[in-house]
Amino acid sequence: MTADIRFAPATGIGSLPGGDAREAARTATGSFEDFPFLPELPARGPGADMIGRTAGMLVELYARVEPSGWRLGDRPGRDTKRARSWLGQDLDALEEFTQGYEGQLKVQAVGPWTLASALELRNGEAVLSDPGACRDLAASLAEGLRLHLEDVRTRVPGAQIVLQLDEPSLIAVLRGQVRSASGYRTYRAPDRQVVEAGLRDVVGVHAGGPVVVHSCAPDVPFALLRRAGAAAVSFDFSLLTERDDDVIGEAVEGGTRLFAGVVPGTDTALSDPAGSVMGVRTLWRRLGLHPGLLAEAVTVTPSCGLAGASPEYARKALAHCAQAARSLADNPE
Repeated sequence: MTADIRFAPATGIGSLPGGDAREAARTATGSFEDFPFLPELPARGPGADMIGRTAGMLVELYARVEPSGWRLGDRPGRDTKRARSWLGQDLDALEEFTQGYEGQLKVQAVGPWTLASALELRNGEAVLSDPGACRDLAASLAEGLRLHLEDVRTRVPGAQIVLQLDEPSLIAVLRGQVRSASGYRTYRAPDRQVVEAGLRDVVGVHAGGPVVVHSCAPDVPFALLRRAGAAAVSFDFSLLTERDDDVIGEAVEGGTRLFAGVVPGTDTALSDPAGSVMGVRTLWRRLGLHPGLLAEAVTVTPSCGLAGASPEYARKALAHCAQAARSLADNPE
């Protein structure tokens, strides 16, 4: 049962600056001895961005770059091949730096609803505009992820793989705020049960393994994500308000792990590690939860991906996450 999974205390979100796969793998594995992640390097260009990377994983669906963004087509073109090639390079580098590794390893992909918001049909409208196309996309994504996870298991046989689904557009989908191709209207919001079912189908691909859903947008729907099978929810801690207290309290008491994004994702002066998790301790007191549960319930991360940071800051931010997690464990109160 994923609810009983104990996650390591700190990890990264996914993206890093630069374009050197080996250097990124060195950073991701060296920063977190017990919870490294597969880096993403969007600075390399189309196909290395989060949408293009995941589009390259799709089965029997292919996407190419148009001036307006990624659009589905009939056959794999150079953009699909480039995305797959870069993912292969990233996996080769990760494999090199995880020889003999045993422990949790996180891999990321875009979730079905953010993907449906970002990919265009042949008519230029988002996949989100067509319920049938949404179902086909989710099925293709699920099969692609199944094959991807199989590949990672073969390369790092000692790893306990954690799948992260990135859903930054999920809130906009639920609220009917995703703009059409013309920009003059928005797509109708799908029924929440349809959204939940689509997520559940993709989460279910990682049978027996934990799935974390990441969103750095405000008002993350914790309850919906829990019902869809997410073992953990990853979010930007700075966007929480006291009106989120009840849903967070329910999530924690229900066994959902919180991936608390407390370290800024772009260059800034970092406080001491204890200061970075002060807000987490304050939240815990406000919720009336036992301090002893804190280290078990919270994994410390950056607030979002680090692609926009300098390489030096990215390394510091990841090290800071690990230090802040130790502070939380050593002094929960």
